[in-house]
Amino acid sequence: MIWLLIVAMGLLVFLNRYVFLEPRLPLRLSSNVRQFLGFAVPGMLTAICGPIIFLPGHQLDLDPLNPYLLGALVAIALVLLTRSVLLSMLASMLLFILLRSWLA
Repeated sequence: MIWLLIVAMGLLVFLNRYVFLEPRLPLRLSSNVRQFLGFAVPGMLTAICGPIIFLPGHQLDLDPLNPYLLGALVAIALVLLTRSVLLSMLASMLLFILLRSWLA
């Protein structure tokens, strides 16, 4: 039953992607729909990262020495300053690891 569910979900995801990526299919999205879908990725990223950053111990932690919060703020600042996602990610991960070991 588990394998059937995994295969079915994989097939569902594949077909969902295939419909929008296959150029020979006559399906075209309007500019309003494409603009609306542009908000999906930041919304998903916020939904995934928000609880990790603000609720590390399953409790609201707005302490200025929260390594998750400091790492996120540094990542945001680096992306805005350097416009390099790879550099920002690596630098903020290094800072996060250093802060976790130093503050723990």
